[in-house]
Amino acid sequence: MGNRTKTAWAEKYEAGGVRDADFTSISGRPLEPLYTWEDLAGSDPETRLGWPGEYPYTRGVHPSMYRGKLWTMRQFAGMGTPDQTNERYRFLLEKGQTGLSVAFDNPTLYGRDSDHALAAGEVGKTGVAVDTLADMERLFAGIPLDRVSTSMTINAPAAWIFAMFLANAEKRGIGFDKLRGTLQNDILKEYIAQKEWIFPPEPHLRLITDLMAFCAEKVPQWNTISISGYHIREAGSTAAQELAFTLADGFCYVEHALAAGLDIEDFAPRLSFFFNSHLDFFEEIAKMRAARRIWARAMRDKYKAKNPRSWLCRFHVQTAGCSLTAQQPEINIVRTALEALAGVLGGCQSLHTNSMDEALALPSEKAVEIALRTQQIIAFESGAANVIDPLGGSYYIEKLTNDLEEEAERYFRKIDELGGVVKAIEQGFFQREITRAAYEYEMALSRRKKFHVGVNEFANLGQKLEIPLLEIDESTERDQVAALLRTKAERDNGAVRESLAALKTAAAAGRNLMPPLLECARRYATLGEISDALTAVFGSYREQPFF
Repeated sequence: MGNRTKTAWAEKYEAGGVRDADFTSISGRPLEPLYTWEDLAGSDPETRLGWPGEYPYTRGVHPSMYRGKLWTMRQFAGMGTPDQTNERYRFLLEKGQTGLSVAFDNPTLYGRDSDHALAAGEVGKTGVAVDTLADMERLFAGIPLDRVSTSMTINAPAAWIFAMFLANAEKRGIGFDKLRGTLQNDILKEYIAQKEWIFPPEPHLRLITDLMAFCAEKVPQWNTISISGYHIREAGSTAAQELAFTLADGFCYVEHALAAGLDIEDFAPRLSFFFNSHLDFFEEIAKMRAARRIWARAMRDKYKAKNPRSWLCRFHVQTAGCSLTAQQPEINIVRTALEALAGVLGGCQSLHTNSMDEALALPSEKAVEIALRTQQIIAFESGAANVIDPLGGSYYIEKLTNDLEEEAERYFRKIDELGGVVKAIEQGFFQREITRAAYEYEMALSRRKKFHVGVNEFANLGQKLEIPLLEIDESTERDQVAALLRTKAERDNGAVRESLAALKTAAAAGRNLMPPLLECARRYATLGEISDALTAVFGSYREQPFF
């Protein structure tokens, strides 16, 4: 390159003329027209990038990455009754999916039974309804739980949903040590973004540390938390906010576990993450690379973990639901393909690809098959899995990675000044930051500084929808409520009352709640009954409004 500088080249760039466009990332990050070695001055590749499978893991958590094993293709699925969802799981496994991911309906996510007054009209509409162990038995009927990795996107009632999962495996003679999978179980991001909680933060955090301790001993292959930035991003955050707030939540979980007396080497290797892959291709790749580096440094240097497995930021990626459009839904296939490729080039361990019709309804079989085939084309046809971290060393990627890392560190300092994650939630810090970012993006769209193809540009006005949609019939709710009433009639209700009383006693006494929750599940106590028993001890939570 000789002694030429970017400044000298810039004179020709300016003289050549620049079109009138918004040259910022989707997060509003100003972008240079060209990145060179000058942008990485003072950055040592050996210490900042390293090697795949070695600290600081910028280039991947495994030495062989996808040459050794492809990511798990885990399509998120759940609709209607457990029997209907079981059919979808079998369909996906037959089509080549390699892991299951359970989507629950809204009543279940809030810890309410299907016959609760507030569940009316919502049962099975956005996921599968699970009220008791009987539903868990139907949901996974005929599926080899000891051979298929299972992820469950559940948070507030995660511990007792997991107890039902364990009780089902137990009834089938499958040892807990054979079970592999992930429980989302990330309550902090609920207060920040998704708003599905039951208790105040501290009791929920206690349940999480109880589950960490239980699984470290009894379910060693299970990932006890999937610390989630996905919903933070869906709420409107920038890439840097998603990165910073997600890792800050992770640090908070680590600190609570340590305060509860857990050994970091017992629980840290089973922590995992869940990131959004949005449409700004390079920003998303850089975000994932920065996440690995930040987490490794904090776990090694701040929290003094000695085992390299405790330093690994392993993560699942889902393509961005908020990027999908109801208009011209077929072009969502293109959006999803780009987002999925970014997840792969970012080094994900598992991946979900959204279906083209998800802005309109739960995915149809045809749409979900196309979404799965998208992953398979990336894996087996694109060549993206042939080389480890193929964009590593790109001036642009490395500068973006550094910039995102620095912005995240500024957020960490601000959160510490506010007294930590829980205090920042209580003061509305995260909520205001996300609201501001979401507003700025919407203003950019309305002013046509940013474009959403088919919506504010290249719209086909008056075009009729031509794709079939999946509909959840009203009979689904009647069937689910009827199944719940049958279970209540057939179970030993005296034993249920005893198990719920024992749960309340353990909650009040500060004992680990997983054993009594498992006993409640075995007795076919309902999700709502367990929620009510714990609410009687822990109380409920109402968010303070912020303006």
